[in-house]
Amino acid sequence: MSQHDSAPDHWGPGPVEGDPYRLGRRSVATLVGGFLVIAFAALSTMVGLPYIVLKPGPVTNTLGKLDDKQLITVSGAKTYPTDGALDFTTVRVAGGPGLKVTVWDLLHAAISRSEEIEPEEAYFPKGVTSKQVQEENAAEMVDSQQEAIAVALKAVGADVKSHIVVGQVTKDSPNQSLLKAGDRIDTIDGKPVANTEAVRTAIGKHKPGEKVRLGLVRDGKPVTVEAATKENQGRTTIGVFLGLTFDFPYKVTIDAGDVGGPSAGTMFALGLYDTLTPGALTGGQKIAGTGTIDYTGAVGPIGGIRQKLVGARDGGAKWFLAPADNCSEVVGHVPDGLKVVRIATFDEARSSVESIAAGKGGSLPTCTR
Repeated sequence: MSQHDSAPDHWGPGPVEGDPYRLGRRSVATLVGGFLVIAFAALSTMVGLPYIVLKPGPVTNTLGKLDDKQLITVSGAKTYPTDGALDFTTVRVAGGPGLKVTVWDLLHAAISRSEEIEPEEAYFPKGVTSKQVQEENAAEMVDSQQEAIAVALKAVGADVKSHIVVGQVTKDSPNQSLLKAGDRIDTIDGKPVANTEAVRTAIGKHKPGEKVRLGLVRDGKPVTVEAATKENQGRTTIGVFLGLTFDFPYKVTIDAGDVGGPSAGTMFALGLYDTLTPGALTGGQKIAGTGTIDYTGAVGPIGGIRQKLVGARDGGAKWFLAPADNCSEVVGHVPDGLKVVRIATFDEARSSVESIAAGKGGSLPTCTR
């Protein structure tokens, strides 16, 4: 039997120098870098940033149904069948109170042609809660619908009476315990007031600190109060926000679902007008649009016009009614296949739809630089 001179120190192809379990410098750097990337990615999805992202939202036909219910319904007046679409457009907002956006949200928005990044404070004041935002949007929607109904009914010749009301009593008002939201203001110092400007003018005739006599209707009963005045930015005020209510000759209901804000007012007014008049106002065309509206018929600007243009095009519209005051944002951002018509009043909006229905939309004014 033979005998080895010595036993081997290592089984393998060759000698090993140093600790086999120790990583080299390059491996350590790679591992640390990978860990930092993972940590940054995790933080990016968790840390909220003070921005919001505006995205195109869905469109809804004011002449059609929402959740199997007619969007506009009228009781007590004759209505007519119609055709086509008068779409109101919406914007989806990512972020805001309680809903922060992340780095990845902003990176995606930065390379998207249909999304926009805005500072959160530009849309939501500091300290406001998501519940307060929802309540304000709901209140604006109600006001928008009431003014749209008033405009449409007046356009068909109906008798519409308006009343000035206390919309809200400010926190620093000297009349917090005296005035209530919903109080109807009929007279000031014994004289009737026809609109909000007349109220401001009558109160402005007093010096701050003087009393002003208000003739109110509260809960259906007449009430007279002596309201205190104060100075605010060089004007005499009673510390309230004013609003309007209307007496309509018949019942009109607009059910827009969860949508809030005032920007659908113009399209609501057009939809109701079409419902109350013979024939299809659109001539069967699919027309989208946006814009606030007040009881005088003036169309006002809105936010997110670029996203609404994209939403309208994606929803199949060929025409878009845009508030004149938004034109600077429209130019250069109109999607292919969509034609924009500039409007400033309800009458312009209505006549524009009639022109489109008649095949004469090409001559309508548009947004230019």
